[in-house]
Amino acid sequence: MKAFRKIGLLFVLVAAAVAVFGCSVAKIKDLKVTSVGVKYLVPTSSRSMDAVLLLGLDNPSITFTVDDIRGVVKYYDREMVQFTAGELPVQGKSAQVYELPCTAVLADKVSLLDLLAIAAKRSMDGMTADVKLHVKLKNGAGTTLSFNDLDLSSFGQ
Repeated sequence: MKAFRKIGLLFVLVAAAVAVFGCSVAKIKDLKVTSVGVKYLVPTSSRSMDAVLLLGLDNPSITFTVDDIRGVVKYYDREMVQFTAGELPVQGKSAQVYELPCTAVLADKVSLLDLLAIAAKRSMDGMTADVKLHVKLKNGAGTTLSFNDLDLSSFGQ
């Protein structure tokens, strides 16, 4: 009889842990991107550059770490730049702007002159981004979030 109680207690503890973890991940999915900007760009070759992005995040959830960010910036549905970024700790229950170092590579058939022509317009109209990021909790568990067709012109940075 004691063995059944221990097994039952173990199942209850596992169920509680799954419920708590599930709630945390569900809240992380409420993360909102509030602004996107560029602090600076430094060309590293004719096809790549390093940059620091200004990323505004509204996080109503717990503190977590984003440990992998990948994405594509498009101009009127034409892929212009593919980017990757490393680790970003995000504070819980806060809305703030984070500096995110990243590396960008021009997409095939896109030249630096194409980007300069777009930048000369000083407008983000027609620019969208697809972003995937992996979110990791303190206990090591995590999930991947995807944001598709983010309209960059709607962000005020």
